[in-house]
Amino acid sequence: MENKEYLIHLLAEVSNYILERHPHRMVISLHQEADGMHLCVLDDCKRPDSELEAMSRALNTTARPELADYYGSMGGSDLLGTARLSLIGWQVKHADVSRIDDGTKIDLWLGSERFDASYFNIPTS
Repeated sequence: MENKEYLIHLLAEVSNYILERHPHRMVISLHQEADGMHLCVLDDCKRPDSELEAMSRALNTTARPELADYYGSMGGSDLLGTARLSLIGWQVKHADVSRIDDGTKIDLWLGSERFDASYFNIPTS
């Protein structure tokens, strides 16, 4: 799957998950480098700790890059909740889920081992 197609599927899956909660605001930020990318999604949904933990577990499953083509064919399916996030978790290098003042922040990092996630951050305060 080409990088653009993969990114479109990734954006669709994370957007679908966020939109299930009917947020009033959702912001998506993408930073791309030659060897990786940072995708940050912010919304205004206040979630309980248990949901934030479930989101983090689903997004930090063991990476399964060999499933990229399968993942692409699953994009847009009727998966619900963290099952949708697990599809994303198979593809990302690392994910952080955190509570921010007015909602939730999801950081996704994808790329080679040289990609340094510490350079990419969206301040929330």
